[in-house]
Amino acid sequence: MRRKHFSSGEREVFCVSQLRRTYDRATGKFRFDISYETHTEVTPRTLVVAEAFGLGIDEAQKFKVLDAELKIGPKDVVYITGDSGSGKSVLLRAIKADLGKEAVDLTEIVVDPDKPLIETVGKTVEEGLELLSKVGLNDAFLFLRTYGQLSDGQKYRYRIAKLIESGRQWWLMDEFAATLDRDTAKIIAYNLQKMARQMGRAVIAATTHGDLAEDLNPSVHVHKRFGQEIQIDYYPNTPAKECSLTREMTVEEGSREDWKKLCSFHYRGHGVSVPRKIFRLIRGEELCGVIVYTYPPPACYGRRLVLPRMSMREINQQLSTINRVVIHPKYRTIGLGAKLIRETLPLAGTPNVELIAVMAKYSPFAEKAGMRKVAEQRTIKSLSSVSKMLLELSFDLQLLGSQRYVSCKLGNLTTKQLEVLKEAFAKCGHPRFKKEFAGNRQCPFGDLTGYRRCIMDADLSKLAKLVKIVGLLSQTKIYLFWSRL
Repeated sequence: MRRKHFSSGEREVFCVSQLRRTYDRATGKFRFDISYETHTEVTPRTLVVAEAFGLGIDEAQKFKVLDAELKIGPKDVVYITGDSGSGKSVLLRAIKADLGKEAVDLTEIVVDPDKPLIETVGKTVEEGLELLSKVGLNDAFLFLRTYGQLSDGQKYRYRIAKLIESGRQWWLMDEFAATLDRDTAKIIAYNLQKMARQMGRAVIAATTHGDLAEDLNPSVHVHKRFGQEIQIDYYPNTPAKECSLTREMTVEEGSREDWKKLCSFHYRGHGVSVPRKIFRLIRGEELCGVIVYTYPPPACYGRRLVLPRMSMREINQQLSTINRVVIHPKYRTIGLGAKLIRETLPLAGTPNVELIAVMAKYSPFAEKAGMRKVAEQRTIKSLSSVSKMLLELSFDLQLLGSQRYVSCKLGNLTTKQLEVLKEAFAKCGHPRFKKEFAGNRQCPFGDLTGYRRCIMDADLSKLAKLVKIVGLLSQTKIYLFWSRL
C-alpha cells in the first residue's frame, strides 16, 4: 500500500494506491494489478457539503478511479487516452511510483537554457549530433542555438533527446504533445515510437488527444473513461511503417522559386550552380521540401571508384549531382529527404547520380533512398598548402565557417601576409575556388590562368569567401552514388 501526496490547483489531494507488479516469464511482460483511490482532506467546508447531500465522511473522502489489470513489457509502446479528469495521470503516477529509478518522466528533464544545444547533449560532438539528428533537430543552425531560442515543438524534441540520453528503460510522458499543433504532434509521435523500438525501450504516453494512434502505433492502448470504466486493447508490437502525414505529400517538378522559398533552412549558401533539374515536395498548397540537381564538378573524391575516366562532355552526359536537399524544419525526421531522393533519382535525366554530403555521416537518408555509400573523405590533399598557410597566420581552422571571424582575421593581416595567402590559393587551383571567378556559363569552373590573375586582384570580401570555402571543403564528407544501369 502506497500513500502519495500531490498538489492539484488550490486544494490538497491525497492519493492511495495499491499496485502489485509481477513478471510473466511466458510473455516477458509485467502485470500491474492496480487499485487506485483519491482522498480529499477533510475540512469544515467538505463536511458541510457531505452533510448537505447526506454523504458519510468516508464517502466524501474516497473516490475510486481505477481497478484494473494491465500487462506491459519493457519494450511496449503504451498509449493512454481519455478525457481530462478521467484518471490518466493517476494511472501514470502509479506506474511511475512502482518503476522507480527504472523510469524517467519527461517533466524531470533538466535543461540549460543558456548553452548551445550541442554543448548540452552527448559525451562527444559526434554523439550530440547523432542524438539531436534523431529527434529532428538536424539543422546546423539549431546545433548552435540555446534551448531558450527554440520553438515549443523544438523544445519538445530536445527533451526527448535528453530522455534518450538518460539510458532509462521506461519513458513516461503525461499530457504527451498536448500543447503542440497536431501535425507536429503526429511527427513527434512517429519518431518517438521509431526510436524507442530501435533502442528496445518502453514508452508510456498519456494524453487527451486520440489522433496519435496511427503514428504512435501502440502495442497497448488504454482508454480511461470517468469512474472505474477502462478499456485495454493489446496489439502486435511493430513500428509504424510511415508517418501518416507522408501519404498526403507528392513530388513534382519545381523551379528556382521553390528553392528560394526554402533555401534559408539550408546550412550551406543559398546560391546554387546552374540547376539541371529541381523537384519539390508538396502537401496541398504547402511546400515541404526541395531537391536541386546540378551539372557535376570536373572532379571529386570517390568518383573514380565508380566511373571510368571521361571527358567533361561525357561526364555531363552520364552524371548529375545532387547539390541541395532541404526539408522544411516542421517535417524533418519522417523520411522525406529519402522520399525526395528516391522518387527523383530516375527523373534526373542521366543514368548516374552522385551526392557529396556532410550530414550523410550522421543521417543515412541517401542510403535509405537507394544510393550507395562509396567513400568517406576526411582531408583534401590539394588543400594542405592553403590550410598550412592559414595555420601559420594564426587562423583557427575550426572557425573558418564564421564569416565574421574570417573577415576580422583578414583585416588584421599585413599587406605582405595577404600576398603570401593569395599565392597559396593561386598554387592550389581547386575547382571550387576557380568556380568563384568563372564568368562563363559554358565554363562554370573557369580556367587556371584567369583564376590565378583574379586571385592576386581579389579584395578582402572575396578572399574571405575563399577562406570559408576551405572550411567547407575540409569537412568530412560522404560520397554516395546511384546508377540505373
